[in-house]
Amino acid sequence: MATVAEWVEGARVRTLPAALAPVLVGTAVALHLGKFDPLRAALAGVVALALQLAVNYANDYSDGVRGTDAERVGPMRLVGSGAASPGAVKAAAFACFGLAGLAGLALVVLTGQWWLIAVGIACILAGWYYTGGRRPYGYAGLGELFVFVFFGLVATIGTTYVQTLSVPFAAVAGGVATGALASAILVANNLRDRAGDAASGKHTLAVRLGDRGTRWFYLALVLLGAAGLVGVAAGTTWWALLGLVGLIILVGPVLRILDDARGPELIRVLKVTGIAEVLAAVGVLVGTVLG
Repeated sequence: MATVAEWVEGARVRTLPAALAPVLVGTAVALHLGKFDPLRAALAGVVALALQLAVNYANDYSDGVRGTDAERVGPMRLVGSGAASPGAVKAAAFACFGLAGLAGLALVVLTGQWWLIAVGIACILAGWYYTGGRRPYGYAGLGELFVFVFFGLVATIGTTYVQTLSVPFAAVAGGVATGALASAILVANNLRDRAGDAASGKHTLAVRLGDRGTRWFYLALVLLGAAGLVGVAAGTTWWALLGLVGLIILVGPVLRILDDARGPELIRVLKVTGIAEVLAAVGVLVGTVLG
């Protein structure tokens, strides 16, 4: 039987490092403005990681109890594989949402911006109802929009805002970049699972766009991510274009996607896309320091 350790390793490789990319980019913008705050940046990182883990657990639980993980090509799921009970996985999701909430509340106190509580609540509700509830919007093809908004725009702009109390253009461009690349990870994932999702009634965007349309959508998101990085550089320093170096490793995945890659081969595309998002964010941060 698959183990919990295997699930943790799969989640780590797939999504956890990429969750920090918006924090790195948002912090780079704050650094450029001369308002870098290490404590607030660290708390933003805790929020990002805890929310990503919470969404992973919540998706595992909701998909598992619905039976949509019965036929799965990718990394194992706890509920679907029987490695953990639904109740335990649900509790883990709520615990991670709670940790994100506590770190977020600390940021609210430090900044004095109490309206951010509403943003935090929206993040938690969006994370749960992505695949949870009676009518999960992730099953209606809105998953990529959720990722773009919350793991791109909100995370990046929010990281800059809690340090600078401003929303500069570079932070918005950074949110577009990280949101597009994070969405590309989900597109690769949903392309891999497209046939099974269609059979189980899970109408992801990949199911709606069809095989060929999804493959071109992946390319469009990578290009949008690159354009966002250029926008960050335009709003900070051209040294931030070092972030584009991280996208070089996506040439292979893009070619494989367009060349009809399927099944397990798409798992590799998914992993490399996540790595590219992290490398791009590190490149932006390093470039900002050099600039």
